[in-house]
Amino acid sequence: MSEADIIDGKAFAAGLRTRIADKVKELKDQNGLTPGLAVVLVGEDPASKVYVGSKIKSTIEVGMNSFEHKLPETATEAEILSLVDTLNKDRSVHGILVQLPPPKGLTEQTITQAVAPEKDVDGLHVVNAGRLASGLEAMIPCTPLGCLLMLKDRLGSLEGKEAVVIGRSNLFGKPMAQLLLQANATPTIAHSRTKNLAEVCKRADILIAAVGRAQMVKADWVKPGATVIDVGINRIDAEGGKTKLVGDVDFDAVKEVAGAITPVPGGVGPMTIACLLQNTLTAACRQNGLPDPF
Repeated sequence: MSEADIIDGKAFAAGLRTRIADKVKELKDQNGLTPGLAVVLVGEDPASKVYVGSKIKSTIEVGMNSFEHKLPETATEAEILSLVDTLNKDRSVHGILVQLPPPKGLTEQTITQAVAPEKDVDGLHVVNAGRLASGLEAMIPCTPLGCLLMLKDRLGSLEGKEAVVIGRSNLFGKPMAQLLLQANATPTIAHSRTKNLAEVCKRADILIAAVGRAQMVKADWVKPGATVIDVGINRIDAEGGKTKLVGDVDFDAVKEVAGAITPVPGGVGPMTIACLLQNTLTAACRQNGLPDPF
């Protein structure tokens, strides 16, 4: 059997950003409307600062307005909630993203639920989670949305395919299963307590790993020819005292069995920011009574 096709998330995301930029220009030209994304960063976490910088750069590149709000590590929950309330009321802001995790002592749930559901471009509000589960129009978390777009691009229709999602988080596992269900696939959510996990995974036409355990999914967990999506990002020791990024899938072994696989890095990661931009564009259209852009 030949090696798996590599699903190039970087190239797919670049194409999506180009389509988004075209839609943003069209929205400006025809409706005088520029989508706006507000990003709130609390504290000085180096990784969060890098993520926020990347999101702001991407927002500007596609022609959207970017509003950056930095608060000190000492900011109180009341101060953060007051800022979110101001952004909720600002008609030039169509999407609000509070960079997670917040500094210690702040409650992530309280902050995410303060964002107006229609501006919740992370898809974390319980209203959006409930609407997605009910098959209604909702803001969809960015990473599951990116995975769905790549799967549809790779496989066309997902109808009738057996899918296994390893991981049951509110941020990824649960919404991913809902999206697969809406696409008429047959999803199973597996997790650390699942009995015979390897056997469950081996049934899957589509296997999606999102557990945060480096290279956990081995070649004998994978059905020959399956499409494997690796959502994990783990840093492990490498030669010369360095570290390297790997996914939740043992890539080198699994690519010998799978039909297609996403690499880490360069697979799912680039799609997350692209889908954040798509969600902001979608939110701007919905808030102004316009049809969804895609």
